[in-house]
Amino acid sequence: MPALLILYFSLWFLLLATAILLFWRRRPPVAAPLAAPLPRVSILIAARNEEAAISRCLHAIRRLSYPAHLIEVLLGDDASTDRTALVAQAAMQGYGGHFRCLPITDTLGTARGKANVLAHLTRAATADFFLITDADIAVPPTWVEGLLAPVLTPESRVGTVTGLTVVQGPRLFDQLQGLDWLLSLGLVQVVSDLGRPVTAMGNNMLVTRAAYESTGGYEALPFSVTEDFELFKAVLARGFTSRNLFQPLILAISLPMATPLGLIHQRRRWLRGVEDLPGWLQGGLIFYGAFYLPLLILAGVAGPVAALSVLGAKMLVQGILAHLCFRRAGLRLRWALLPAFEVYTVALTLGLGLFRLLRFRFDWKGRQYG
Repeated sequence: MPALLILYFSLWFLLLATAILLFWRRRPPVAAPLAAPLPRVSILIAARNEEAAISRCLHAIRRLSYPAHLIEVLLGDDASTDRTALVAQAAMQGYGGHFRCLPITDTLGTARGKANVLAHLTRAATADFFLITDADIAVPPTWVEGLLAPVLTPESRVGTVTGLTVVQGPRLFDQLQGLDWLLSLGLVQVVSDLGRPVTAMGNNMLVTRAAYESTGGYEALPFSVTEDFELFKAVLARGFTSRNLFQPLILAISLPMATPLGLIHQRRRWLRGVEDLPGWLQGGLIFYGAFYLPLLILAGVAGPVAALSVLGAKMLVQGILAHLCFRRAGLRLRWALLPAFEVYTVALTLGLGLFRLLRFRFDWKGRQYG
């Protein structure tokens, strides 16, 4: 048993050290100004009962540095029972670009939920570039230019571009979610930089019309609660490529989940996407996330001092990677969060495991899924 534990921890730390080296050595390209003429873009937002958040999202879009007359903003009101549409209309009053709020009342093909809203919005869109975000997201002023840059070359076969998103909020719980997001996205970036695209994120994403229509659209894709990942797979299968951008230029700020239970529901939905990942990647995630079980065994075999020493080393190595992620995103890591982050990670893992084991249904925008 001790030999297996030594092997596991050696491989785990080697994995993290390799990620740190790759992330540190890889420098994102310096963004050059877009060449004229600039293309028109369609910003697509699915909203369901987002009265409290939608103004923040739309005010950020109004602050975009991209010429407003080249921007079309389409908001899909997904059977909201609150004042989402009225608040959105008020927030976009006098907007220099083109804004429409579309009530979504029927379904297209296999699409449901957010996928159905986006299926409607893409049909209504008039531009060749769809920029997709969520109602709880505030995008930066340079968002459009940043997402467009990888696709505006004559030889480009890039079909999807995924931007960088971080959670921010005043509470400790909010800040731990932010650390969790950015550390996870850093690991995704490492794998993507090695030429193995992992996924796309539908809260900060560009898809070209050509790539989207090649799949038949959301109405032709299998229904999934992780609709962004389903589209991402379909676009790659049609011969297009993808880009993940880890840059302040496209750093979007997400509102945090308000409660631990809400976080569990969110992550259970995301787990559906993880279950569809390639076997080698699922294996890597299980290997990475299983750290605490071998640590518990180590405490029983070698004593608590040895286990605490390994845990301290984990916090240090993981903290270095998190520091690099925050620095590249133009942010600063609060190192004091690291001890609490270990508690957060254990609690989230146990809660999600129990949720999955007992097959509880999870809530997604007021709708139940098994």
